[in-house]
Amino acid sequence: MKALVIGFGHVGQKIAEIIIEKRKYPGLASLDLSFTGVYTKTRGALTDHSGIELPDAIQQIRNEGHFSRNSKQYTDQPLQEAIDTLDYDLLLELSTLSITNRGEPATSYIKQALKRRKHVVTANKGPVAFAYDELSTIAGNNNVQLRFESTVMDGTPLFSLAENALKGATITRLTGILNSTTNYILSQMGKGKDFNEALMHAQDEGFAEADPMHDIEGWDSAAKIAVLANVLMQAKINPNNVKKVGISGINQHQIKNLLKSDKRLKLICTAWREKNQVVARVQPEEVPVSDAFATVEESGACLKIETDLMNPILILQDSPTVKDTAYGVLNDILSIQQNMC
Repeated sequence: MKALVIGFGHVGQKIAEIIIEKRKYPGLASLDLSFTGVYTKTRGALTDHSGIELPDAIQQIRNEGHFSRNSKQYTDQPLQEAIDTLDYDLLLELSTLSITNRGEPATSYIKQALKRRKHVVTANKGPVAFAYDELSTIAGNNNVQLRFESTVMDGTPLFSLAENALKGATITRLTGILNSTTNYILSQMGKGKDFNEALMHAQDEGFAEADPMHDIEGWDSAAKIAVLANVLMQAKINPNNVKKVGISGINQHQIKNLLKSDKRLKLICTAWREKNQVVARVQPEEVPVSDAFATVEESGACLKIETDLMNPILILQDSPTVKDTAYGVLNDILSIQQNMC
């Protein structure tokens, strides 16, 4: 399977590393994947019909900070043209979330590929949060697959669980801790750090971006609960419809008082059915220490799924890394590959 890749940051590079070292992972023996194009926003692009030389591509980025114009695989071909003309079976969309632009330009790139009858795997939550109905309809009309396991909780198999193991059940409510940065900050504040100190520590550890406002103000969480609600509950919402309260107003005094009363503060995402529609919110909530959500520390995450036929299902994720996200993408690729056989 040939892939055109948009984005070659930490996730893209980790996927490339795993492909290079595939022999270390017996479960990937059937993975048949090469990159025929790799495009970045500011670091240049590479294309090669016979496959990009992945070790060299990684080395260029890490040594020079961009793809080298001296590389025989370097290209100035515009991305939109590449999507329409290159030989590939699968578009891997690995760019970053854009709230301001409502998931663009990634959404347009995905539409373009789907209309060309190419499968799509994305780790970017923006397109699914803002345009899931439209994208899934285009994919269905063109008999190709759109997959996005890594958009929420990294590679944890949330969507494949619902697809394969919850047949016949209607999901009535979703509740989760979905943003690692805010959970890390709140965990550090529980250990005595003030907000700014906890934020700086999160940035030092790589959990928070240099500009962490999407996380702190609840936008990343809103995008994730919108993705979950749209896919698992057939909602028609986007992050702008989610009621949001972030954690920037939290202080050490509040945290200490909660600790004294055996409670923890968590940024909780919730989506539920209300009459004939699905609504969602993101807000800090007090959680009893006996609650499973209180045990989610540092960069961990969790999701509780409630249905009409089963007692609640709780999925916990402990200390995810970029490798988890990369695996989620590879899992999607293997699913597409299996369905093509």
